[in-house]
Amino acid sequence: MRRIAASVGAAAALAALLAACATDPEAGSDGNGIDGTLTVYAAASLRSVFDDLALRFEARHPGIDVLPIVADGSTSLATQILEGAPADVFASADERTMTLVAEMSAPPELFASNTLVLVAPATSGVTSLADLADPALTVVLCAPDVPCGAASTALLDAVGVEVAPASLEQNVTAVLAKVTAGEADAGLVYATDARGIPDIIVIEPEGAVDVVNRYPITVMDDAGNPVAAAAFVDFVLGDEGQQVLADAGFGGP
Repeated sequence: MRRIAASVGAAAALAALLAACATDPEAGSDGNGIDGTLTVYAAASLRSVFDDLALRFEARHPGIDVLPIVADGSTSLATQILEGAPADVFASADERTMTLVAEMSAPPELFASNTLVLVAPATSGVTSLADLADPALTVVLCAPDVPCGAASTALLDAVGVEVAPASLEQNVTAVLAKVTAGEADAGLVYATDARGIPDIIVIEPEGAVDVVNRYPITVMDDAGNPVAAAAFVDFVLGDEGQQVLADAGFGGP
């Protein structure tokens, strides 16, 4: 807000106008500059919980409209941002990917964590990571250059299991979709993605607790709505945001 040098009378008039805007629902602001639209880019594993967070944030700030969450593999999102995509907020599924946009954003803050689980159709007979080495099984994984893929590689290397995946997907949602559709016998996804999915078995594999993805969030330097972006990040990091994430199965940062 510009600082305006004015007479006492003019200052009083300005204060009255600002007060009216803060209380008038037609003004589109809650009095804190948190209005307009907000564009949030978030890792695919965050889509559902960020939809919830966006609705709660809008309820707190009636003047803001959080546009539909742009959710995809973190690396794909980072590439889009580097190419000029208009993100106000970026939430990645790992710290490594966040470094790709480090020169274009505020220092990121960690807000959640996640681990991998093994998922398979109930009829597959898969019981452990060792089963994934069976060449007769169709196994799908995330590509190594995206967070869920880097974590999958680290986990499989740690337990000494070699896998020849049938496909390498660009985000965890695609892996889960192939398993639930019966197009794959098994896959590795985040624990939060596997919650409540019918007709699949979910196995917490050996070593998973030692391979943890930590999620950072940041405001982009060229954010079109920096005030609202900073407020949204604060909301995610605050008590309500953290409770929503915990209820969705995410670990603390």
